[in-house]
Amino acid sequence: MKKRLLAALMAGAMALSMAACGNSNTDSTTQDNDASGDDTAAQAGEYNVGIVQLVQHPALDLATQGFQDKLEELVTAAGGSVKFDPQNASGESANCTTIVNGFVSSNVDLIMANATAALQAAQAATADIPILGTSISDYGTALGVEGWTSTSTSGANISGTTDLAPLDGQAEMLQELFPDAKNVGLLFCSAEPNSRYQVDTIRPFLEEMGYTCTEYAFTDSNDVASVTQNAASACDVIYIPTDNTAASCTEAIANVVLPAGVPVIAGEQGICEGCGVATLSIDYYELGEVTGEMAFEVLVNGANPGEMTIEPAPNFTKMYNAANCETLGITIPDGYEAIGE
Repeated sequence: MKKRLLAALMAGAMALSMAACGNSNTDSTTQDNDASGDDTAAQAGEYNVGIVQLVQHPALDLATQGFQDKLEELVTAAGGSVKFDPQNASGESANCTTIVNGFVSSNVDLIMANATAALQAAQAATADIPILGTSISDYGTALGVEGWTSTSTSGANISGTTDLAPLDGQAEMLQELFPDAKNVGLLFCSAEPNSRYQVDTIRPFLEEMGYTCTEYAFTDSNDVASVTQNAASACDVIYIPTDNTAASCTEAIANVVLPAGVPVIAGEQGICEGCGVATLSIDYYELGEVTGEMAFEVLVNGANPGEMTIEPAPNFTKMYNAANCETLGITIPDGYEAIGE
């Protein structure tokens, strides 16, 4: 009897020991798996991001806000934090340089450059701190790189997003709305390289459609009204690209073109809302969000900006300014979205 009891006790002890060993192995495996998971999931830290924006106007403001909102959302979800230092250059390239040099001195973790002059200032200031541009029409022009294509990468510390809508699509929109027009004025700021790029690109499309195109370039906000007056006096339709100076002077342009009865096709929504009748435009807040996603990849996941292709806006929309169309007696066909609705 005692032998049977002793044997039972020993068997029970062995079973408990084996169960304990089994549990120990399971826990160890779970811990190893958890550790492996931590290795593959980047852990966010604390980041300082400098933002240099060329000028204040709705499109650029939305891009900056979208960038901040998305990057903060992603970093916070990854357990980190981000501090932004947004600064505005008030339309002066020299101010962009001053702002960016301050960021470099502060050794920020990343610079977001909003508009071409801001990107060029950042490029000149640092080859080490990651730079992401937004609201840039053409990076080849902005960075001084010939032969730039949609799949090009900078090979340096720069990448970003582009706000360029299909220029052939904008030309088709102009033709759709004004098939009987003869003379098209191309109104832009001569100090903005991206505006020159857009004008040079869209002009052959329009001329192939049979329009006579004439350039009307202003140097800054001081001569916008007078140059616009010259364009309105000679043209049936005016085209304005995504031009920062024009975007900040839409009231002055509207005060000329609306009384003259000359419609404006705009390169982006903000200009159209101020002085245009229609645009094939993007959502600049969405563009900023895409830039924020790229910043997360750089800051948290260690992506190299020099190997990241330039990202386009996710959506393009045909839009119209209902008030200006009514003023000018223009009927917009189906397929357009009213700005503000």
